[in-house]
Amino acid sequence: MKPSLRAFLAVVVLAAPLALTAPAQAVNTLTMRGADVSSLQRSLDLGARYYNASGAQDDPYDILAAKGVNYLRLRIWNNPISGYNNKAKVLQQARTIKAKGFKLLIDFHYSDTWADPGKQYPPAAWAHHSLSQLQNDVYTYTHDVCTALKAQGTTPDAVQIGNEINVGMLWPAGQVVNNNFAPLASLLKQGYRATKACNSGTQVWIHTANADSNANARWFYDGIRAQGVTWDVTALSYYCMWHGSLANLYNVIADVKSRYGKPVVLAETAYQFTTANADHQGNAIPGTVLCDNIPATWAGQAQQFSWVQNTVRNAGGVGVFYWEPTWYAIRGNGWDPADINGTGNGWDNMAVFNWTGHVNPHVVWTP
Repeated sequence: MKPSLRAFLAVVVLAAPLALTAPAQAVNTLTMRGADVSSLQRSLDLGARYYNASGAQDDPYDILAAKGVNYLRLRIWNNPISGYNNKAKVLQQARTIKAKGFKLLIDFHYSDTWADPGKQYPPAAWAHHSLSQLQNDVYTYTHDVCTALKAQGTTPDAVQIGNEINVGMLWPAGQVVNNNFAPLASLLKQGYRATKACNSGTQVWIHTANADSNANARWFYDGIRAQGVTWDVTALSYYCMWHGSLANLYNVIADVKSRYGKPVVLAETAYQFTTANADHQGNAIPGTVLCDNIPATWAGQAQQFSWVQNTVRNAGGVGVFYWEPTWYAIRGNGWDPADINGTGNGWDNMAVFNWTGHVNPHVVWTP
């Protein structure tokens, strides 16, 4: 996700019904309590320091584990200019993640840069490939990354075939145009086949940012199902500024769970803890854009995250992932992989660590 390009869609959301937010007896357990830590290795390489809830300097992985996290997500770009989030760096970080006892989710963007609902640019090496060539590309690349991870003892527990692919991936060849899902389906099938050929136990997730409505979610997942696409987990993004109320989120999760008969995970969510900005890069989500009348404070961030977890749990979902909680403002770890040194961080008010690396003491991931 690179949410800055969608910031203009932000809206103020009405307060959520108490039934979805109150800590009533849980009817389901969140077995996947996740965090996307794709920027963390760069931060550590630049000397970032992290402090636990007691104020002591600590390993960021250990801090997240103490907060209840058991699953970590890494995006992978094919050949990013920054040199980060590529295959070599993912292999490096995966070793640390597995050594710390976390499960591992690999998020294939199939791009050299950000892929999200507004853009799905193929990597430069594939830019002029036909659909049939791209099918081979997806299979070969997915299998290569998965088998490299497996060979070093860090087999991924799950992979995403694409990132927020609301209207397809690897545009224009894999874009859904005039309700034609066949090209996209042919690519998704290759990703599934490659993953299972590498390791049959690795889950394949199909991830969209379609938590905004049943209509959009049904359009997409009905479309790929009709083309014979197989997947293991239905994954959604939910940012309350863009995707509506918690009541709406509940309805979408319950619907896709029932309709497709697969576990549902919220692969991305986050909330701001401040109205301020740490650097020269504008915040992707201004602190003044609030949801459920929750303030942009440490306590507010924790409250919203708790409400999201309760909603997912009560709707029958099995997991919630916070997007980039460790990405606080570190000079040189910028927003644009093509200018990682020159750009700032548009997520510094959304991280779970403040601008000095201290963790929000109130935020917890709960089963």
